[in-house]
Amino acid sequence: MRPGSIPGMTRILGLSAALAGVLAAAFTAPAAAEKAPKTVPAAVAAPAVAAAPANFTHPGVNLSTAQLDFVRSKVQAGAQPWKSAYDQMMGSRYASLTRTAKPRAVVECGSYSNPNNGCTDEREDAIAAYTTALAWYITRDDRYAQKSIQLMDAWSNSIQDHTNSNAPLQTGWAGSSWPKAAEIIKHVYGNWPNAGRFSTMLRNVYLPEIINGSNSNGNWELTMMEAAVSISVFLDDKASWDKAIGKYLVRVPAYIYLASDGALPKTVPSQNLDTRDKIVGYWQGQGTFITGLTQETCRDFVHTGYGISSVSHVYETARIQGQDLFPQVGERLRQALGFQSKYEVQAEPVPSNLCGGSVQRGLGPITEVGFNALNTRLGYAMTNTQRLTEQQRPSGTNNLFVAWETLTNAGNPN
Repeated sequence: MRPGSIPGMTRILGLSAALAGVLAAAFTAPAAAEKAPKTVPAAVAAPAVAAAPANFTHPGVNLSTAQLDFVRSKVQAGAQPWKSAYDQMMGSRYASLTRTAKPRAVVECGSYSNPNNGCTDEREDAIAAYTTALAWYITRDDRYAQKSIQLMDAWSNSIQDHTNSNAPLQTGWAGSSWPKAAEIIKHVYGNWPNAGRFSTMLRNVYLPEIINGSNSNGNWELTMMEAAVSISVFLDDKASWDKAIGKYLVRVPAYIYLASDGALPKTVPSQNLDTRDKIVGYWQGQGTFITGLTQETCRDFVHTGYGISSVSHVYETARIQGQDLFPQVGERLRQALGFQSKYEVQAEPVPSNLCGGSVQRGLGPITEVGFNALNTRLGYAMTNTQRLTEQQRPSGTNNLFVAWETLTNAGNPN
């Protein structure tokens, strides 16, 4: 349950009063909309602008200095679950000091990574760069920082383009991991001669592929906006931040349904989902809309987990950067986590009006960031999410763009 008074829940830090009004209108189903014909869904009004912070906080992609220091202190003290999560990370292939980067000029990724020409290599080298950056922060063993730099330098010296149908998603996945590594190395370790070349890579190769979003399944655009927001922080790029946050604030309510939305979910205007039949088709044939349902719940929980994870990551990065997005995102995130977790842990049987009475489980290691943000910091009781989160500890990596979040976010109050 929500505590009676929590500072910050009812304000939107860093956003103008005018923007707050626009967003309030966009995220509240007006009485008139409730009376509209069921064939006309409510589209999400695009925010006119999302005010970037006056100065970006570094490191500030998913993790702040205070959060990193908390993690380091817990590991050094041998406290659980952080120590077991750290051991898990250090025992993984991503922490190997003998890893050799496999960069290429063009990464070609088709549907479901077929063909897979550099797709796995790029994603996993990016996760390895982040892993070794974290390892350096905790151990202060310079070999790990140098390995992270070596991986980032290899790709920034090679990559020129992403091609084929999965190029936007691939760019989003890899582009979500690179800035997490780069923030730690550039702003804490510091000795990185080719940091400028890496910035150029993110600006010229990654950002153009993702910043304009996607009209595909919601997890695509959410992952792309996660990468765009993260890259914007590293580049201190306020214009890109504004655009990415704006798209995120339109996509989230079109991905996670609340009863207050009305009879039908909200939609992204550019997708032209202007009839009930179109919306039901887009929501994987699900015609009964229940609070916490996502656009991909009836597809499978794996892809749903990707979307929820990116919602969590952007929410967390925005908080670190001084923007409280709880009024727009918090309740949707809480309900999405709880709804999916309930059926993932099989706390209740799947009702016949949900996905034909059967769901494909496999949510993945994606609950720690959202659970920590809403439970640890804001005090929400999230019984099913807590049960799933604790069952999965230590959560590892999905080998795409999620990694080591029990280590970084479990019980982290900062």
